[in-house]
Amino acid sequence: MTPITSKPPLRPFLVTKDEEGIFRVTVRTTRFNSQGYPLVSSEMLEDEFKTQTAARTFVREQYSAETSQIATK
Repeated sequence: MTPITSKPPLRPFLVTKDEEGIFRVTVRTTRFNSQGYPLVSSEMLEDEFKTQTAARTFVREQYSAETSQIATK
């Protein structure tokens, strides 16, 4: 069954800044149920970074991610 794609797919990596100013990486996995609806699970990594650039570099090196696969918030 072809998944329903009314929204663009989520980027699998999210870099966020917490209230203490530390950048964290969340890995998101999208799969589809039998009706084609997306089910997204996410896991925040334990690693902490002082800069957004350091977090993005970590994701590119550890997960071989492309720049377009990393979202920031």
